Amino acid sequence: MQPRVVILDYGSGNLRSAQRAVERVGAHVTVTADPHAALEADGLVVPGVGAFEACMKGLRSVNGDRVIGKRLAGNRPVLGICVGMQILFERGVEHGVTTPGCGEWPGTVERLDAPVVPHMGWNTVDVPEGSALFAGLDRDTRFYFVHSYGVRTWEMADTNPYLKPPLVTWSTHGSPFVAAVENGPLWATQFHPEKSGDAGAHLLANWVATL
Repeated sequence: MQPRVVILDYGSGNLRSAQRAVERVGAHVTVTADPHAALEADGLVVPGVGAFEACMKGLRSVNGDRVIGKRLAGNRPVLGICVGMQILFERGVEHGVTTPGCGEWPGTVERLDAPVVPHMGWNTVDVPEGSALFAGLDRDTRFYFVHSYGVRTWEMADTNPYLKPPLVTWSTHGSPFVAAVENGPLWATQFHPEKSGDAGAHLLANWVATL
């Protein structure tokens, strides 16, 4: 049977391209704001386009932050994309305004430290050993980015010897920033796999295969 995936509709945009991309790699996809459907699906995709503050406002309006927390408490897979990754962190700072995020990871989303912003176009990533998200992809594979903000410092300390530490993938635009994270059932990418051609399709197929 096809795994059931919900793409959470909280007014962030970019929903249909994500839907088509995940359907192409073998999932049955529903786009909805219904929290019950989002909780019950085999996998949940949290997209995101635009400002951190606006995305958090939209997410809370459909109880998306609670849905994400409940899914993770039950070890149910969640995939964040672009701002959908950023809102998983503790806070976002835009134009001097600090907005609380979901707090699944410590850290701050801030403006990229680069001579040209936004970061728009194709870029390589530095993938750690053991990644399941990037399995089967060459190390020089490029993915499509479009963003002005990112996480420039990974703040989670690996202090628990009984838990596998998150796998953090980095990229560089002016200075390094977090490009992807794999942390138990919670995976996320700063780039857009749905706009990254065959490489993005391969990555999404890796995620769907875990559901």
